[in-house]
Amino acid sequence: MSNTIKVVVYERHGNPPDVLQIKTEPWPKPATDEVVVQMRAAPVNPADINAIEGKYPARREVPATPGFEGSGIVIELGANVSTITKGALVILPHNIGTWREAVAVKAAELVVVPPGIDPVDAAMLKINPITAWRLLHGYVDLSGGDWVIQNAANSGAGRAVIQIAHELGFKTVNVVRRPELIEELRNEGGDVVLVDSDKLRDEVKAATGGAAIKLALNSVGGDSALRLANCLAFGGTLVSFGAMSLQPLKIPTGLFIFKDLRFRGIWINHWYDNATMAERMAAFNPLFEMARRGLLKTKVEKSYSIDQAKEAVTHAMRDKRGGKIVFQFAA
Repeated sequence: MSNTIKVVVYERHGNPPDVLQIKTEPWPKPATDEVVVQMRAAPVNPADINAIEGKYPARREVPATPGFEGSGIVIELGANVSTITKGALVILPHNIGTWREAVAVKAAELVVVPPGIDPVDAAMLKINPITAWRLLHGYVDLSGGDWVIQNAANSGAGRAVIQIAHELGFKTVNVVRRPELIEELRNEGGDVVLVDSDKLRDEVKAATGGAAIKLALNSVGGDSALRLANCLAFGGTLVSFGAMSLQPLKIPTGLFIFKDLRFRGIWINHWYDNATMAERMAAFNPLFEMARRGLLKTKVEKSYSIDQAKEAVTHAMRDKRGGKIVFQFAA
């Protein structure tokens, strides 16, 4: 084993390809309540890009290592650790910076992944699938056959919503910007897939037989969010978790008065930090079961080594990708 590790670092905020560096650090040593995790996979998420740019709500002190998500293998135990065994595949917390070859982390902050789940899939369970699970469970009581509508349905979170809703027996209306995505999302389990337009409300009504839609999931904002709100039934709820258009919500007063709509938001890192381990596992366990059965796959467009950090973030910042960009680490 090497006595050093490679770590991605930024010493100032800015355009990610310009500010990222690869540094060498000593191999981590665990404190008594820590373990050393050798990284296996870490995705490049939009939040990672925003954090490097300095546009993410919880700004890290620089110098910092990016990476809110990742998985790895426990290879060394601190003296007082008895809850985790060597060789366990674990999901890391979001506050340590996962774009590194190895890290010492408190054993109590790790989530152990059951056998039968690929490390790359495990590395991407903590943000998008957990967000999707909370969106479908935290705001409206849904029953089998109920309809949910979402925009940006081809995003990582959107695809997780489709897969989880399909498994739970909920029906989804999936709004996208490009017609070539329709067939793809239908094949993944989307019940209705429509291209966003000013005719959306009428097209949704026709496609669902006029079903009452109680829950809308918004990660775009602006006019797209307003079109979702117009599709909701009386007393419906719109939950926002992103703002891809960089446009604010513009909700006419009439939607409050005549439809009594509710507007909520979720920041999954905040939920995670405030959840008990039991509450976290209540979301993780069904997701693990789905992942083990191959139902919760995140599409990967390309994998990079840590040495290729600049190329990886450049690729991740492109429009119209067909999947995630992921760092993979040698075993």
